[in-house]
Amino acid sequence: MTNAVIAAIDDIAIQQAKAGDINALERVYRAYQGTVYAMARRISRTAEDAEDVLQETFLEVCRSMGGFRGSGTGSLTAWIKRIAASKALMKIRRAKYRDTDELFEDSAPATNSGDVGLRMDLESVMQRLSDTSRAVVWLHDVEGYTHEDIAELMGKSVSFSKSQLSRAHARLRKWLGEEAVC
Repeated sequence: MTNAVIAAIDDIAIQQAKAGDINALERVYRAYQGTVYAMARRISRTAEDAEDVLQETFLEVCRSMGGFRGSGTGSLTAWIKRIAASKALMKIRRAKYRDTDELFEDSAPATNSGDVGLRMDLESVMQRLSDTSRAVVWLHDVEGYTHEDIAELMGKSVSFSKSQLSRAHARLRKWLGEEAVC
């Protein structure tokens, strides 16, 4: 998010949005839509899922803005990102219940000799992780959430978050190492 965009959302705009001012709510949306979509896209498996998360996040922001207790853009940013992370994780959970095929976290696409020239960037390797592992990596390593925060968001223990992150890092190192050898 650029400083110009952040400057557009000042304490007055936050107060107006809390009061239900549609123009102020639109300014909040415009200021944070890119940040929310980027975070949702990294956690979600598809662009369509990320768009759904974006929409669900701002529906929740509009519904709950009157109850927002913070002040200033820093706490507003954290609040909106927390809603987005929660919505993205709920989408992952719903998708798990809909899936008919059992997915194994350690499964990775098979490669054959024809794939020797294939180079994968970090983003595509991240897609090989399970939804849960990818979400933990993104929330911890990129968004800066603590293991306590992640555990609370996911309804799991702190040790769950730590072990998911450790295993995901090991898989990423392995997969990225395989790609570097190609």
